[in-house]
Amino acid sequence: MRINRIEAYYVDIPYLEPFRIALGTSRMSRNIVLKIYTDEDYRGLGEACPSRRITFDTLESSIEALEKLSSKILGKDPFRIEVFQEIYGSVRGNTSIKAAIDMAIYDLIGKYCGKPVYKIFGGYRDEIETDVTIGIKSPHEMAESAKKWVKKGFRKIKIKVGINPAEDIERIRMVREAIGDNVELRIDANQGWSVEDAIKVLNKVEKYDIKFCEQPVLYTDIDGLKKVKENSPIPIMADESVHNSRDALKVIEKDAVDLINIKLMKSGGINEAMRIAHMCEAAGVPNMIGCMGESKIGITAAVHTALAFKNIIYYDLDSDLLHREDVVLEGGASIDNGVRRIPTDIAGYGIHRLRIKMLHPIKIWRL
Repeated sequence: MRINRIEAYYVDIPYLEPFRIALGTSRMSRNIVLKIYTDEDYRGLGEACPSRRITFDTLESSIEALEKLSSKILGKDPFRIEVFQEIYGSVRGNTSIKAAIDMAIYDLIGKYCGKPVYKIFGGYRDEIETDVTIGIKSPHEMAESAKKWVKKGFRKIKIKVGINPAEDIERIRMVREAIGDNVELRIDANQGWSVEDAIKVLNKVEKYDIKFCEQPVLYTDIDGLKKVKENSPIPIMADESVHNSRDALKVIEKDAVDLINIKLMKSGGINEAMRIAHMCEAAGVPNMIGCMGESKIGITAAVHTALAFKNIIYYDLDSDLLHREDVVLEGGASIDNGVRRIPTDIAGYGIHRLRIKMLHPIKIWRL
């Protein structure tokens, strides 16, 4: 079996409302949808969600990278995963488009084998419970949003902070009071605090029973992360500080965090995500799997990843719930009261139909 065609499309996916984090505000995700075909008539789906702030790539840089990668991918056997890892290394950065290729290849493999992707890896669990994320707004607005999601059945709430320490404490207090004591609360500062402010805030909000805090300080400040961890009563999770297994090794060796967040867009796909998860498991560092602005395509690939690997025990796979419309029309990961599942009788990711009207052609590459 050989790859003989690659199709790329861009999709514009508006958010239900402006989504603000410490790094900026998003109103829309402009993503790339990939369709990769083989000479045996199998098709794999993948998605890239470029982010200038997180993965340091753009739609334009991703397309440029795909131009370079496509000629090396065409003609290859999709089962030769390590060959693809070498190919990805020929282009610097642009991990989101590499993730899209990697996703599509695993979808192909699952379809060829007649199995869900997560079962190819062993299938450790059958379902996951995701949180839902609330962007930065006034404390009152965030509390009201949290209550609405809890009424919809979600039992895990994540809130964005990192703009102003005093206001962040108020946000955390009001959200906790709004959702009560039986709902899990997580916070994410997206690098917004100084080391000193992070330590002060985390000690002041200990009484609100925070499950963990993501990326309190600048992603390059591993020593700062370690200092926060050593002085915080709340577990610290690395997000932007860890893109790949090399980054994971650095923070593990420094004992800088309690947890590490894996994202397919950061890692460049499932294969590298697996390496991070296995490395962290060996080191006794649990993982979360998160997302950026992916549609249900990327979310479904991430759910398969979450189901496959034992060490991924926390889940932040909610971006499709924050969008006004999704490119997936039928199939993919289901959601029910925060619980995401994949049907056991599907092949690949189980995505059956896309909203064609949302797909804007970029280019087709042929063997």
